Amino acid sequence: MHDAPETRDQAWERRTELPLLYVSLIFLGSYALAVLTYHSHPLVRAVALGVVALAWACFLVDYVSRLLLSGLHPLRFVRVHWLDTLILMLPILRPLRMVKVHDAIQAKQRRPRGGLYARVMTYAGLSAVLLGFAGALGVYHFERRAPGATIRTFGDAVWWVCETLTTVGYGDVAPVTPAGRTLAAFMMVGGLALLGAVTGSFSSWMLQAFRREDDEEPPGK
Repeated sequence: MHDAPETRDQAWERRTELPLLYVSLIFLGSYALAVLTYHSHPLVRAVALGVVALAWACFLVDYVSRLLLSGLHPLRFVRVHWLDTLILMLPILRPLRMVKVHDAIQAKQRRPRGGLYARVMTYAGLSAVLLGFAGALGVYHFERRAPGATIRTFGDAVWWVCETLTTVGYGDVAPVTPAGRTLAAFMMVGGLALLGAVTGSFSSWMLQAFRREDDEEPPGK
């Protein structure tokens, strides 16, 4: 039985996934530079924002190209690729897309793929780090000069992200701006999803290990 032939949009995605990964890293680094150096020389921030805009333009070209190559109606394409659509509108969530190419990097370097549970926990951990860093940058960007804000430094933003992703929520710091609260809602959903993925995979791995031990015990013991 032969595999289904690769479609044009699938071929495009396969060829562009690694270059777009590097663009994503450049985007995140430039955005971090623009946010964390807003007190420095205006030229530094302007260059960083220019790189951010150029990287977003690459994401837009990729999205439009996949839409045209897919042959789908635009509304159907948006429904099928809702995560890519969301990330295009909120590029700060681009780390969610970056995790998808982990297997491609492993394959390119000819490394064996790990077990299912290990891969899920690896993806969840990598997603948490990337999403947490991006979320801290975003909420710091929106909150640092807002009246009545409790998130005044990047350290405050990192602490808030740790509280949010782990679902602890002490309440000592919290966003007060509409943009910051919108970002917080995405972080809450992401934290619940990642925590559930890690907890579920770890529990399944433990049950599998205990079941294997039970099967290996001699009869009658």
